[in-house]
Amino acid sequence: MEETFVPLRGIKNDLRGRLKCYKEDWTGGFKAGFRILAPTTYIFFASAIPVISFGEQLDRSTDGVLTAVQTLVSTAVCGIIHSIVGGQPLLILGVAEPTVIMYTFMFNFAKERKDLGPKLFLAWSAWVCVWTAGLLFLLAILGACSIINRFTRVAGELFGLLIAMLFMQQAIKGLVDEFRLPEREDTSLLQFIPSWRFANGMFALVLSFGLLLTALKSRKARSWRYGTGWLRSFVADYGVPLMVLVWTGVSYIPTSSVPHGIPRRLFSPNPWSPGAYENWTDMLNVPVLYIIGAFIPATMIAVLYYFDHSVASQLSQQKEFNLRKPSSYHYDLLLLGFLTLMCGLLGIPPSNGVIPQSPMHTKSLATLKHQLLRNRLVATARTSMRNNASLGQLYGNMQDAYQQMQTPLVYQEASSRGLNELKESTIQAASSMGNYIDAPVDQTVFDIEKEIDDLLPVEVKEQRLSNLLQAVLVGGCVAAMPILKRIPTSVLWGYFAFMAIESLPGNQFWERILLLFTAPSRRFKVLEDNHATFVETVPFKSIAMFTVFQTMYLLACFGLTWVPIAGVMFPMMIMLLVPVRQYILPKFFKGAHLQDLDAAEYEEAPALTYNLATETELGAGASCAGDAEILDEVMTRSRGEFRHVSSPKITSSTSTPANAPEILGSPHKTFSPRVSELRGERSPLSGGRGSHSPGTPGSSSILGKSPSNC
Repeated sequence: MEETFVPLRGIKNDLRGRLKCYKEDWTGGFKAGFRILAPTTYIFFASAIPVISFGEQLDRSTDGVLTAVQTLVSTAVCGIIHSIVGGQPLLILGVAEPTVIMYTFMFNFAKERKDLGPKLFLAWSAWVCVWTAGLLFLLAILGACSIINRFTRVAGELFGLLIAMLFMQQAIKGLVDEFRLPEREDTSLLQFIPSWRFANGMFALVLSFGLLLTALKSRKARSWRYGTGWLRSFVADYGVPLMVLVWTGVSYIPTSSVPHGIPRRLFSPNPWSPGAYENWTDMLNVPVLYIIGAFIPATMIAVLYYFDHSVASQLSQQKEFNLRKPSSYHYDLLLLGFLTLMCGLLGIPPSNGVIPQSPMHTKSLATLKHQLLRNRLVATARTSMRNNASLGQLYGNMQDAYQQMQTPLVYQEASSRGLNELKESTIQAASSMGNYIDAPVDQTVFDIEKEIDDLLPVEVKEQRLSNLLQAVLVGGCVAAMPILKRIPTSVLWGYFAFMAIESLPGNQFWERILLLFTAPSRRFKVLEDNHATFVETVPFKSIAMFTVFQTMYLLACFGLTWVPIAGVMFPMMIMLLVPVRQYILPKFFKGAHLQDLDAAEYEEAPALTYNLATETELGAGASCAGDAEILDEVMTRSRGEFRHVSSPKITSSTSTPANAPEILGSPHKTFSPRVSELRGERSPLSGGRGSHSPGTPGSSSILGKSPSNC
């Protein structure tokens, strides 16, 4: 994104870039066929369930003035509009918890004022939305989103982990409440006596943990050893919503032996019941003093939406996703202003970009793109083998098929990105079996089902259809409210915990926290798998200090969310990280170390191309870490390059002689100086000297020494 503060220039640039690929946004979605339903269903449940829960919370906090009906309508309407005319279709909109907190505060304020009261609460909140929309218009026009370029990984990942903590907190709080007396209920009923409250709480634990464990397991279904391929893919794609249905069905098993109301289920008015839509605003009856005073909460909401919306968009289009279409921060913020104004006039809480749903949406579309590419390459590889193609020809044919699926946009040149390089083990297998590079290749040399996953780079199916469909499904929940009310609340708490855990893979902050708790004798195993460059280039002491600082800052932000009204201003703490990172952290950390630990978009080094030299230097890595989801358990190099170590690239244009010593004479085991040092082994690169010899490059261990018996 171009950093510009010239009025309207950012919006013009966004519109110019997105309009050029608008047609392809729709055709790409329809070309995916029925497979688009997998990410649609996945993100629909991720959007609808929290919104229903927040609606329940609003219902209790506003004495029924706002309910789950309004939160669902807001999420659906804003989502549909954004998917059609918005800039970044990967961004998911919804009613978020900070909005619920702000509306709770405003309701309590209005209820205590005789000239406002609950009757004029929605009218006054409409004026708050009017002021908020005006501030968002001003921020978008003046190019305030350019500041997002200054947001480094430390800010984005800290915010993402904070949201995960808030989701987990909501899950724990909900489970604890299952043991307590609910509000606005007749406490004399049988299900509310202490013994049955305890039974309800224990049953809620079973349902919540049952959903959490089975949902996490189903997401890994593609790596199962059991069942056919299509069944494993089906469970991986649709397992999470299926588990919601399964555990909802389990909740009905003991119906004949327990009182009605155990387990507790969702409460919300039916969409056609009296009061469900009695929320049209009467703005002209609000006193002028309160219209002017509405600017104060509007300022807080505008700052909150500016940050939340922009960071959600940033996290949904990180460089590791390898997106090809341009961003649209300025225009999307302008559109958010119009959506906020519309919601205020309709008397419903506004929606904005949400986390972790937005990056989860991108991850699910990365899985979809991987499946589409994989199916095409598998068919190409099988055809090539039937035609007795050599390893080089096979790779060239797959490269051609891959490029054919990379439809360039109207204003772009053909993508220069290709398949990843062939693994050295594949080339060695061809040479050791006498099946040289130019000889026909078979499954014993190139295992199609296993090897192709390593060749495919991470890409995302960028389109608008999945966002539109999930928003339509959320709107359908309004009519299906009588059915949704059958879902136990404990299933919701389990799903909240699932979303919190699902957002952790790929977060370097989280991976560094795990690294701190890794025993020194086992740290070398981090280097044996896919890992970020900082693990090898930054001393462990600096990694620990940086992670401790980030953790303390995270706990401070989390503690701020417990303060009743100041809690909604935690984004200000995140924004404060920009000057902290730019002016304070360089005084405590070396610039090169900060570059590897936390590179801003404007100061990133270009991605490096790996070859045999770097493989010999750093060690051969394992196969792709993500066995079920493309980005699961993957660390990144800087912000945009995966740390895969691979062998020289074989192309169809340059055939390799069968006796090429640089390839066929490669050692069967490639050593890493760092791994060898941590294991206490002698590296072949040390020229006969010990791994701790001063003459050995990188002789000082970063991660600590490993005892000889490890």
